[in-house]
Amino acid sequence: MKKCSCSDPFRDRATRERTVANMHQAMAEAGLTNHYVQQYVETWAAITGAERVEVVSAADDARLVQEALDAGELFPAGEGRYYSRSYFKDTARAEERTIVATSDENDRGVYNNWKPAAEMKPKLVELMTGASVGKTMYVIPYLMAPKGSPLERFAAGVELTDNRNVVLQMIRMSRVGVEFVNDLGESFVKAVHVTGDLENLGQGTPEDKRYFVTVADERTILHFGSSYGGNALLGKIAHGLRQGAYDGWKNGFLVEQFMLLGITDKETGAKYNICGGFPSASGKTNLAMTLAPDALGERYYVEFYGDDIAWIWVGEDGKLYGMNPENGVFGVAKDTNEKTNPTAIDSIVEGTGAIFTNVAYNPKTQEVWWEGRGDKPADLDGWEDWKGEVIAERAPENAEDPWAHPNSRFTTTLANVPNVAKDFEDPAGVEIHGIIFGGRTRDREPLIRAISDVAEGVYDGLTLGAEATAAADGLEGVLRYDPMSMRPFMSYSEADYAAHWLEVIGRATTKPIFAHVNWFQRGEDGRFLWPGYRENLRPLNWLMQFLGGEVEGVQTPVGVLPKREELNLEGLDEQTLADLDTVLAIDVERWQQEMGFREKHLAQFDGLPEEIWEAHRRVAQALDNA
Repeated sequence: MKKCSCSDPFRDRATRERTVANMHQAMAEAGLTNHYVQQYVETWAAITGAERVEVVSAADDARLVQEALDAGELFPAGEGRYYSRSYFKDTARAEERTIVATSDENDRGVYNNWKPAAEMKPKLVELMTGASVGKTMYVIPYLMAPKGSPLERFAAGVELTDNRNVVLQMIRMSRVGVEFVNDLGESFVKAVHVTGDLENLGQGTPEDKRYFVTVADERTILHFGSSYGGNALLGKIAHGLRQGAYDGWKNGFLVEQFMLLGITDKETGAKYNICGGFPSASGKTNLAMTLAPDALGERYYVEFYGDDIAWIWVGEDGKLYGMNPENGVFGVAKDTNEKTNPTAIDSIVEGTGAIFTNVAYNPKTQEVWWEGRGDKPADLDGWEDWKGEVIAERAPENAEDPWAHPNSRFTTTLANVPNVAKDFEDPAGVEIHGIIFGGRTRDREPLIRAISDVAEGVYDGLTLGAEATAAADGLEGVLRYDPMSMRPFMSYSEADYAAHWLEVIGRATTKPIFAHVNWFQRGEDGRFLWPGYRENLRPLNWLMQFLGGEVEGVQTPVGVLPKREELNLEGLDEQTLADLDTVLAIDVERWQQEMGFREKHLAQFDGLPEEIWEAHRRVAQALDNA
């Protein structure tokens, strides 16, 4: 791809004019013809002082990988796989530094860290001015949707970054090429990422210089001070969730942190698609990539659509449709193995082009390892932890420190997932039959409870709870509410968010079934009462049978639970069968306590629709009557 030299903001006028001309030539030779994109690139090259500009496409991946290997930014991890490390203070989302900015203070919510756009834009321009001097500015034209999607005009963006690893990750996570933006005029998201001097940003101190800002009403994303994950891959979280959700609010569709899978009953030919929200460490990726349990494999086939984001809309036929806007998987490595997620393991084998970040690495053997992958290697020779420190040389007091960071990741394309749906690139999306919510709850939530009423389903999503994880600034074991699993990604007020959900689902003439699931109920001895993983297909099958009127379940104050005989129990062990009555029951007293917590939680959201409060009161009254 054509490269050019560009001026930093301090060069003389003649040099600037000459290098701008070279930059235009480079964009032209790359086939970038959109005049508005050209102007945007020119403006930010001048601000950041980038020395060169390079327009990239997916076809550049092999060359960029080799350049990164040569520069020591990547390391080989077997044939056709790669390993990278981030700066040790730059390993997760930084929610307190993540801001939604607009020109309307009515967009302020409890969770979206709202600030005035007039305050944040100058601050980011100041931080980015001259911050890429001597570096290449990579221009990444991308699309967060299959080409031809009804939501395509909201899905196109151009990320500018000074970090080659970000380019390689974006090529795996999105569709990259000039063809996705050339015909869009001004209708693209302007996303600027500047890494910054990572060792001198004051991460986590009062002098923290990092800012990750989505100027939602201007469709502009400005991120400074990271090279990691959603802080740097701007198509993923900042556009795919925050900006997408704001666009959806203004244009009549939903954007959620949801997984999406399809289930085919080979006996009847029926196909169902289920999406749902699971806060961090609640099993979302494992469920999204699940397979049928061995005992049911002859009858059911499970297809993977996406593990992290769903865009959802009402079609002209009145049905609810959804798609995964991403083109890849950015999965948590910790505890991923052949039992918990065999599909993920198969999607990151040699030859897939997968990139591992912040796992343990052995440069002698080119192996990678992480906690939960299996037994630790017995021979420590060559092994380095996620910081690059030699494990064999650890001091005794550090001997048990993790080898991999808890938020270590693997990145791979959807095409590498063995059971990826054949129609995952269909621009029409797929019909959504069920919407589920699930968090880690040890004692209150049953295995599954179906909810037919739309307001009660939305209410249930708004009161979803989960423990914080390493993906959210390293906090573990802290129970918090996480509405629809969107707490870190909200871009407008929660009251408007609830009203928007009621409006969109209400507009559908064919309604989905809602449900809450919980794979994590424990006994008094601390053991899990449900085996989880592939066995989780069983309650989902029951949910679709309930939707179709094939089973009736048991009505409770918090939804309909399966009757024991309605679940397909073939192949389950005796212990699971013995625990089934416990996981298919509710503790009324514990639920009544929970209702008080929920009321306090919802009271934070000024202007919450009355339908949500009515749903809350109905459930509370039903529990009292029980």
